[in-house]
Amino acid sequence: MGVRARKRQKRLAEKLRRIRESLGLPQKELLKLFKIDWLHQSNNSSYELGATEPPLYVIEKYAEVANVCMDVLISDKHSLPEKLPVKTLYHPHKG
Repeated sequence: MGVRARKRQKRLAEKLRRIRESLGLPQKELLKLFKIDWLHQSNNSSYELGATEPPLYVIEKYAEVANVCMDVLISDKHSLPEKLPVKTLYHPHKG
């Protein structure tokens, strides 16, 4: 019996790139903001291009700087709000 590949989010890379661009930061500056020592620009570029999936704590950092809940990033059914970062925590399940 083989192991099936896990389903990947189709829009995650696009959302990560949009967050960084909305903040007006180059990748290098975003990495400084994240304060993750081992994370390099090549890793981040790979995440934003969709070549590799970021670890959960990297997704959490993106969510924190954009002030959105992680559901918005990891679910393809949710979209980022138009303006980023949002002033109050954006949660798609709350009206």
